[in-house]
Amino acid sequence: MAERLALFLTADDERAFLRFLAPHGLEVYPRRVPEGWRPFPARPESLDRLPAELYLAAPALGPVLVDRVKRGPDRGSWRVDEVRSPVIFWERSARTEAGELLAGQLWAELDVTPETGRRTAAPDRFRRLFGEMRDWLKRTCRRSEPLGYLVGPAAARAHREGLVLREAGHRGGTVRPYR
Repeated sequence: MAERLALFLTADDERAFLRFLAPHGLEVYPRRVPEGWRPFPARPESLDRLPAELYLAAPALGPVLVDRVKRGPDRGSWRVDEVRSPVIFWERSARTEAGELLAGQLWAELDVTPETGRRTAAPDRFRRLFGEMRDWLKRTCRRSEPLGYLVGPAAARAHREGLVLREAGHRGGTVRPYR
């Protein structure tokens, strides 16, 4: 089972998150890797270059393994092997046409699971890295009503000014920062 955090982060919140990540030396990979892709560091200056769905890779902890998609609409394109590579998937919060902010998520596969084929648990350094990210987000962000989401400080301020926070999905309900 993957470790998962549901998030509402505006651009200012993401910039602060990237500032926290900068010393860890993480690199950015898109969800579908184009031919000749060159990863770049996850830093606040690269916020404009970030794709909507990305992997934060820790190259110091192991190689990022990439293989071809064999079935489906993305057949033939390259993808990151998220089980065997030291990567954390980040789906960024997105705006709808109505201006609402949809929830994003951050997750990593850390445990041995028969569904994914992982035979060994993630290295302790990678678990610690994800734990530091989780702790920083929980310390920095606010909880939500209903429970289960972390709301960045800038997103909480924008909510007070009228921004609607909406769960991702077909009939996503609204969310608000706790107090």
